[in-house]
Amino acid sequence: MPTDEDELRDLMKAGLDGDAAAHRSLLERLSRHLRAYYKSRLSRIGRSASEAEDLVQEALIAIHTRRHTYDPAEPFTPWAYAIARYKLIDHLRRTKAARADVPLEAAGEITAHEDHVDTESAIDLARLMARLPAKMRNAIQHVKLDGLSVAEAARRSGMSESAVKVSVHRGLKALSAVIGREKAS
Repeated sequence: MPTDEDELRDLMKAGLDGDAAAHRSLLERLSRHLRAYYKSRLSRIGRSASEAEDLVQEALIAIHTRRHTYDPAEPFTPWAYAIARYKLIDHLRRTKAARADVPLEAAGEITAHEDHVDTESAIDLARLMARLPAKMRNAIQHVKLDGLSVAEAARRSGMSESAVKVSVHRGLKALSAVIGREKAS
């Protein structure tokens, strides 16, 4: 018997393959899951159910617009709930939810963990990328970081698809060499 995860993943895969009915069904089913998720988290900190509805819509939009980043070989629900969790964190930051209002046992679920690691990684990545020629840097940014297809990256950058592939390959090779040299130092 297929699990909810299997069904949702199958709907996502079908939606990625262009099946609009499957995509619509996925979003409808997800809305029920997300509504329950947000209501339970928000009720623990004394927030209203109307906020949950807003968050459901934000999460569904984010899932829809970022669907190209989903890897069909991976489980679907952790990917979707990661988006949902970050939408909740963003919402609480925007609405200035005080940590004092959060019960201690729920604090770990709604606060970001190790933000400094992400910040440091972003700084390191920017420093490394700055060492590359613009052509390579843009190709890597479009394909590897923004998740665009090679064809989309080529259109956006005015390069041929082959040139984008070569730039990505050479750029990653150059980054690898820089990292190797830094580790050796």
